[in-house]
Amino acid sequence: MLRVLVADDQDLFRGGFAMILDSHDDITVVGEAADGAEAVAKAVELEPDVVLMDIRMPGLDGVEATAQVCRRTDAKVLVLTMYDADEYVYDALRAGAGGFLLKDVRRDDLARAVRLIATGESLLAPAITRRLIADFVGRGHARPGLRQRLGELTDREMDTLRLLARGRSNAEIAADLVVTEHTVKSHVSNLLTKLDLRDRAQAVVFAYESGLVVAGDQDGFRTDRRR
Repeated sequence: MLRVLVADDQDLFRGGFAMILDSHDDITVVGEAADGAEAVAKAVELEPDVVLMDIRMPGLDGVEATAQVCRRTDAKVLVLTMYDADEYVYDALRAGAGGFLLKDVRRDDLARAVRLIATGESLLAPAITRRLIADFVGRGHARPGLRQRLGELTDREMDTLRLLARGRSNAEIAADLVVTEHTVKSHVSNLLTKLDLRDRAQAVVFAYESGLVVAGDQDGFRTDRRR
């Protein structure tokens, strides 16, 4: 049974999401929070598997609340936003969120996203990833000093990281690299350990910040293969 905490300052959204998730046999909502500070406190107290976190809340906002939840618990954070170009989404991912959803998400997609995030997968559709990259480039987040850490990866792990940065799923990465999904999972686990990253979403952020992925090609970015 997946344990979920729902954090949103708007009663209708918070109650609606809780009701939808509770209607699934494999999901239970263990608590609700109306602001970031309450979300952090309840995440520590209730130990949920997933925190559904509104990105814009009064007081302690969703970005800082996400950072604190990720530092203090093992919960996965799924960020909620009204806008797919929300300026705070990148910051939330950098803080440790495993992905994000628009608040107009369909009922079944909400439950599916919670299950996906709980397994350690990231929720970054390719179209959203392209927008994040464009935002990243425009805001000057590059950190060249990270580049040398890529040398810790094998060639296959590097290829896997490039594909993660494109928003590919394990199955899609396996098809691209002509390997099994089990092998992909091993590559992902290894690169997360070597780069000291929490999850796949942080691996995507690392790919941007290290310069491994840069703006340019027909998909909205290109990959720099130099080591």
